[in-house]
Amino acid sequence: MKVKPLDDRILIKRLPAEEVRQGGIIIPDTAKETPLEATVVALGQGKAKDDGSRISFSVIENDRVLVGKYAGTDITLEGEDLVIIREEDILAKIEG
Repeated sequence: MKVKPLDDRILIKRLPAEEVRQGGIIIPDTAKETPLEATVVALGQGKAKDDGSRISFSVIENDRVLVGKYAGTDITLEGEDLVIIREEDILAKIEG
């Protein structure tokens, strides 16, 4: 199934959080923090201006980005966990 976000929305996949061990204890998945790093999977058409033209995105597909901890709406497609966010929820683009 292919999903195409609308307007200024972006489909991202959060990258897995690194496993943290403190004092030799493995922290369970339920206690781990939500990862902030993600990969852009798909983009909408861009935000519409009053004259009908579109504002282009600052990111492209496959870019690595930082997003807010609680940003977006979590969805599951074909067994894959994804998040739909607005472009304004992207905090930074990771380069290099």
